[in-house]
Amino acid sequence: MAETRQFGDLATQLIMESRRSTQTDTLLKYNDSLVRSLIREQRDLEKAAESFDIPDLENPPPALLIIQTAISRNKRCLLAYHSHRVDRLRDMYWAVGGALPHLLSNQDIRSKLSPYEVDYLRQYNSSVMEFRSEFSHELDITASIVNPPKDLHVLVHVVRDCGVIQTELGSIDFQKGQRFMVRRADIEHLIVQGYLEEVS
Repeated sequence: MAETRQFGDLATQLIMESRRSTQTDTLLKYNDSLVRSLIREQRDLEKAAESFDIPDLENPPPALLIIQTAISRNKRCLLAYHSHRVDRLRDMYWAVGGALPHLLSNQDIRSKLSPYEVDYLRQYNSSVMEFRSEFSHELDITASIVNPPKDLHVLVHVVRDCGVIQTELGSIDFQKGQRFMVRRADIEHLIVQGYLEEVS
């Protein structure tokens, strides 16, 4: 016995995935097969809509109205699913302080992204860096605004080796286990990325 599906079932599955992602506060793997199936359904519905011969434009047949409603609903669900994923990606990008290589080097996250989402993140990062370069001497837009800094300098403990970093006062070799008193603006991105830990 063949499985019967109603129009919109695939779109509902996509929306339920987005809801599950929001409720668990995680990014689920991009559901490429479901998206492709929904796009195929869209094409089939559009072909069905085009096959109607409508002699009276003011009174279209009810079947055509149902098909057009299904097409419209599927489009909205596809857009909502992708909008939700883009919002999650932007949140993740800013959570690591705009460190795209750090974000994409995480294999768990990378495996959940579609190639188009990786391209989106790269282009988004490029736009942020271009915007940031205009006034990087006055303000670091990638710095956290949740906890504003209290001091210009901060005592940090090196959690992971991150090599030699150029600061305004010269270069510093951050090796695991060491402590440094440095300007917050010079190393804020390393704190966000998890290389350094602020000592209170």
